[in-house]
Amino acid sequence: MSSFLADMEADPAEAEVDLEELGYVMNATRFWGYRPEVAEGIFGMARQVTREIPLRLRGVMVTACAVAYGNSYCALSWGNKLASWADAETAASVLTGDDAGLTEAERAVAAWTRKVTRKPHATTEDDVQELRDAGFTDAQIFDMTTFVALRIAFSTVNDALGLRPDAQLRTATPEGILAAVDFGRPIAD
Repeated sequence: MSSFLADMEADPAEAEVDLEELGYVMNATRFWGYRPEVAEGIFGMARQVTREIPLRLRGVMVTACAVAYGNSYCALSWGNKLASWADAETAASVLTGDDAGLTEAERAVAAWTRKVTRKPHATTEDDVQELRDAGFTDAQIFDMTTFVALRIAFSTVNDALGLRPDAQLRTATPEGILAAVDFGRPIAD
């Protein structure tokens, strides 16, 4: 089993996307087969608030959020995506909090993402100003913050119900990324 719940059949359309992109159906796709409309609601809202955010920056945000939250599945999956949009060393640096290879703006967003994920009540006006100084508008800051909150909601359901990263990630993930993800649920058998 890939979670504490009985394995579900994946939504056929979502399974097809996984097969085309990855060559296998993700545990998360089967898991969210319980309520594919809820997953689509979360991701639909996420698409709305990220429509103007470049893929690489989304990758930085999800990877930084996954680490700060302790979600190994998203850290591995999105660490791999970020590696394809940057490189494996940059992805591993976000996973370790070093942020080497990121632009100044990406570093500001990674720091903001970690703060929002760990202690949203402790953010300050100065933190928001750092994002403005890095070139982001208030609307973009609102969208990025909403995106992080949606990722936390998604990760909360996954982690609370024991969803484990796909076994295929064990061989498909660069060693530096695998080594950096020493937290969260173990990779499925």
